[in-house]
Amino acid sequence: QVQLAESGGGLVQPGGSLRLSCAASGSILSISTAGWYRQAPGKERELVAVSPIGGSPKYADSVKGRFTISRDNAKNTMYLQMNGLKPEDTAVYYCNVLGTYDSGSYYPKFGSWGQGTKVTVSS
Repeated sequence: QVQLAESGGGLVQPGGSLRLSCAASGSILSISTAGWYRQAPGKERELVAVSPIGGSPKYADSVKGRFTISRDNAKNTMYLQMNGLKPEDTAVYYCNVLGTYDSGSYYPKFGSWGQGTKVTVSS
């Protein structure tokens, strides 16, 4: 069974940067659309960045222009570069392989989420 492991979170001041990593146990990231979700305290999990296979990255409006999603297929790893961090970016961040509905929206393929990596933006 493929496992995904997130890392790279931490405490950062507003305006700072972090790079999150999502490592896969197999090569699934190199052949699948994948993305980053986040869940802030008391809120639902939201999809913030998508790396489609054969397509351009997509971002939630709240992170557009600040976050960059990328992948290194040779390392079976996906990244999320986060710049210009704001307190509202505070959340636990998760990665997942994504499926696509006919409408074009995405859903997480793996129902079992990893531990995630916690990002705290605070002065």
